[in-house]
Amino acid sequence: MTPDEYCAAKVEASGSSFAAGFRLLAPARRQALNALYAFCREVDDVVDECREPAVAHAKLDWWRGEIAALEGGRPSHPVTQALAAARLHFPLPVEQLAEIIDGMQMDLERTRYADFAQLQLYCHRAAGVVGLLAAEIFGYSDRRTLKYAHALGLAFQLTNIIRDVGEDARRGRIYLPQDELARFGVAEQDILQSRHSPEFKALMEFQAQRAREHYDRAFTQLPAGDRKAQRAGLVMAAIYRDLLERIAEDGFLVLDRRTLLTPPRKLWLALKAWLAT
Repeated sequence: MTPDEYCAAKVEASGSSFAAGFRLLAPARRQALNALYAFCREVDDVVDECREPAVAHAKLDWWRGEIAALEGGRPSHPVTQALAAARLHFPLPVEQLAEIIDGMQMDLERTRYADFAQLQLYCHRAAGVVGLLAAEIFGYSDRRTLKYAHALGLAFQLTNIIRDVGEDARRGRIYLPQDELARFGVAEQDILQSRHSPEFKALMEFQAQRAREHYDRAFTQLPAGDRKAQRAGLVMAAIYRDLLERIAEDGFLVLDRRTLLTPPRKLWLALKAWLAT
């Protein structure tokens, strides 16, 4: 299996909504996006799958070494080898790849966030930076597009946090800011024990509105001249925004289930968004 095949298989196995946008890209851009996504998946899996913190720290340190090797031209992992090939065509700064690892490091070091300022730093590292790297792959002529890409990355991460509240709680993590739990009268135990309540629903509507604002901010910051170049990102945004609204329509029943869009729905949204740009 070649490095590119490894990354493509990683994307397909994930079942991610992002895959629908990847399929519409030209081959070189698709290869680069697959490599970027596979890298994010690999380092995220370190946090989700390692039960021993010391082992997880060691694995993230190994990936930091791989990023250094990528800069030096001698990576050993199929994902970093695929990233090396992608960097021949697109500017993918190793500093930003290292920042993604910093985001995963935060997952090892904390399971709670006091306020949105703390959470925003995590979202920047885990997703905002990914948005910036994706923008380089999609291409742009106006640097204002980077503000759009960063805001969109944050919107995606906020949507993920809403979707995965229950799943994260079962891993002992609560990403919802602690001061906002207190403001809405939601106890940690309500989340950890999957107890839905009117207070929890109000809290989640507040979170959803914040995510909507980030989507809206992203769209207003995208220069018209770069819409076509960035349309794969707009496809992903259409799918993720639809997922957010589906969760809201279902009453934010995210503590004991995971809302998903069907493959036909994703495909329809992808084609609709692609043709609209």
